Amino acid sequence: MARYTGPQTKIARKFGEPIFGADRHFEKKKYPPGMHGANKRRRKQSEYGLQLQEKQKAKYTYGILERQFRNIFKKASSKSGITGEVLLQLCELRLDNVVYRMGIAPTRRAARQLVTHKHILVNGECVNVPSMELRVNDIVGVREKSKSLEVIIDSLAGRGHKFNWFDWDENLKAGKIISVPTREEIPENIKEQLIVELYSK
Repeated sequence: MARYTGPQTKIARKFGEPIFGADRHFEKKKYPPGMHGANKRRRKQSEYGLQLQEKQKAKYTYGILERQFRNIFKKASSKSGITGEVLLQLCELRLDNVVYRMGIAPTRRAARQLVTHKHILVNGECVNVPSMELRVNDIVGVREKSKSLEVIIDSLAGRGHKFNWFDWDENLKAGKIISVPTREEIPENIKEQLIVELYSK
């Protein structure tokens, strides 16, 4: 399936924040891309423009394409609770995102690659579908043969923020999902209500 593989810094500059993680190139140029750069006068965005931008930001952040994202929104709409929060929770519980959150991979793009190359286990079974939706009590771990991979060792050594919605076992190199993340536990700067308003039109 097609994925965005272009320059990440250009996209981060478009949204005005490093949505793909720490980026030294973004720090040098914190203004939108384009030949006029920071000096270009930009018209005030319309309500629709703001809503569309927020949806695009969420899609790029989680690495999800339009049809997939729309299907996730439909699923969120059918569930009980606040639709915007449920939408982000479903994005957070994708296998590639959980691998990234657990620190097994340094970025979501790297996490997708680890999953597709069959380095990741879910409940003891080898899985190669990054979009797989995980549930409470699912266990995500590194395949035994893959525990010596340099990218995984380096990523786990630099694990930063720890999350309360899963338990991590350093010895087993595996984590168990103990709850659905609340909105406060999702650090992404996404105004999910704007996305709901856009799709509700």
